[in-house]
Amino acid sequence: MDLPGKVDIREVCLRDGLQIEAPIPLAAKIEILEAIVATGVREVEATAFVSPSKVPALADAADLAAELHRFAGVEFSALVASANGAKRAVAAGLNSIEYVVSASDAHSRANVGRDTAESTAAIADVTRIAHDHGAAVEVIIATAWDCPFDGPTDPRRVLEIATAAVELGVDRIAIADTIGTTTPVRVGALVEAIRPIVDGLPLGAHFHNTRGAGLASAFAAVQAGITRLDASIGGLGGCPFAPGASGNIATEDLVYLLRDSGIATDVDLGAAIAAAGVAQRAVGHELPSALLRAGDRIVG
Repeated sequence: MDLPGKVDIREVCLRDGLQIEAPIPLAAKIEILEAIVATGVREVEATAFVSPSKVPALADAADLAAELHRFAGVEFSALVASANGAKRAVAAGLNSIEYVVSASDAHSRANVGRDTAESTAAIADVTRIAHDHGAAVEVIIATAWDCPFDGPTDPRRVLEIATAAVELGVDRIAIADTIGTTTPVRVGALVEAIRPIVDGLPLGAHFHNTRGAGLASAFAAVQAGITRLDASIGGLGGCPFAPGASGNIATEDLVYLLRDSGIATDVDLGAAIAAAGVAQRAVGHELPSALLRAGDRIVG
C-alpha cells in the first residue's frame, strides 16, 4: 500500500468543535487552546468571524484572536463567510483565512443566505482582502458529497468551485463532508477528480463521523494522496445549519489510526487524549471520542 510518510493535521475544535455548543467563557477556550498546543499540532483553526447572532458561541472571535500571540510556532486560521468577515479577520491579526463555499444551493442559503454561484463569486473579494493584508486564503468546499436538503451533490459542482478558486488566486483548497455521509469509495473518486484541477495547490479534507465512516473516509483520502486533514479533539462539533450533522473525526482517533499505519503526524497521542478531556469538561457533556473512552493500546 502506497501511503505518505506524514499527514498534517489542523485542529478545528475551537471553531468547528464549539460552534454548535452553548457559549463558554474565553478563559475556558484559552484552557482548551493551551491543551491543544501542548499536543504539538502546528495548525489550529481558532475561531470564525461570522454573525454573532447566528453563531453565538464564536461571538468573542476578536477577543480570542488577541490572545493568539502567546502561542509561538502555531499557524492560526479563522473561518469567514463573507468579505466583511475577511476584513474583521485581518483586522484582528489573522494571517490565514478559510472561506467556505457550499456546493449545494440549499445549504449555501441556509448557511450564508446566498446560493452557490453568489458565494463562489465572492471568492475574488475575500482573496483580494486577504492578500492585501499578507494573509493566505483557503477555500473549503462544503457539502462536497451530500447536502441535508438537496441530497447527493453532483461532483461537477465541486469541480466548478475548485476551478473558480484556482483562477481567482486562492492559496489552498479543501473538500468537506459537512454532514458525515460519504464513504471511502466516494472519497477516492472525488479526490482523483479534483487533484488535476487544484494544479499543485495544497489540497485538504474535512470529515465528520456522523454515520461512523469518518475515519475510514479520512484514510481513503490519505490513500488517494491527501496529506492535510482537519480533526477536532474529542470529536467535538458539527454544522449548525445542517440538520443532524454532528461529530467531527476525533483528533486522537485519527492520530491513533495514522500512527499504527506508519504515518507520522506532529501530534502526541497522549497529549491529544488529555486535551479531549479538557474540552469535555469545558462543554460539560460526554464527547464521542473512542480514545477518550478506551485509551491507547500501548500501555506504559
